[in-house]
Amino acid sequence: MKAVVQRVTRASVTVGGEQISAIGRGIYVLLGISLEDTQKELEHMVRKILNLRVFEDESGKHWSKSVMDKQYEILCVSQFTLQCVLKGNKPDFHLAMPTEQAEGFYNSFLEQLRKTYRPELIKDGKFGAYMQVHIQNDGPVTIELESPAPGTATSDPKQLSKLEKQQQRKEKTRAKGPSESSKERNTPRKEDRSASSGAEGDVSSEREP
Repeated sequence: MKAVVQRVTRASVTVGGEQISAIGRGIYVLLGISLEDTQKELEHMVRKILNLRVFEDESGKHWSKSVMDKQYEILCVSQFTLQCVLKGNKPDFHLAMPTEQAEGFYNSFLEQLRKTYRPELIKDGKFGAYMQVHIQNDGPVTIELESPAPGTATSDPKQLSKLEKQQQRKEKTRAKGPSESSKERNTPRKEDRSASSGAEGDVSSEREP
């Protein structure tokens, strides 16, 4: 699952010349749902969006407060084109969840947002419609989010730490270079001249009367 989050002073959605949604200060979210997304990815993305610190605090310190901290509004729009893969110069969307499944999944996403935050502050566009979106990006600030790939455990801090340690060990091993045993294997053996000459001497002595 992918999302693009923009900090805005205002945003609105128009369909067929009629404005259907609008917010003031807050965030505008484009959501791209993939074929493999599950409830786990949905919940991960909701947490990330609601806790993303893109606002300043009361003292003016930047990147300190989330949309929930500030009690601002959220405008969401489903955006399958975020799952685009280019084939040459032509966009291909085979990784996006099909419309029949995606609509229910998107509605579940909105429901989870409203359940976790304040329902009256969550607005959205019209799924599947041709929309005109008007935003006033504040900053501008635009953040890309992506949920961990389904089946990976990297979202678990303990597992992530374990993977980082494994990577560090690999890097140390590479820095040291090949091991002594591998050096021995790769070094051609020198001919033992003394042993060879001794053996030949024995043979020649046997031939003499």
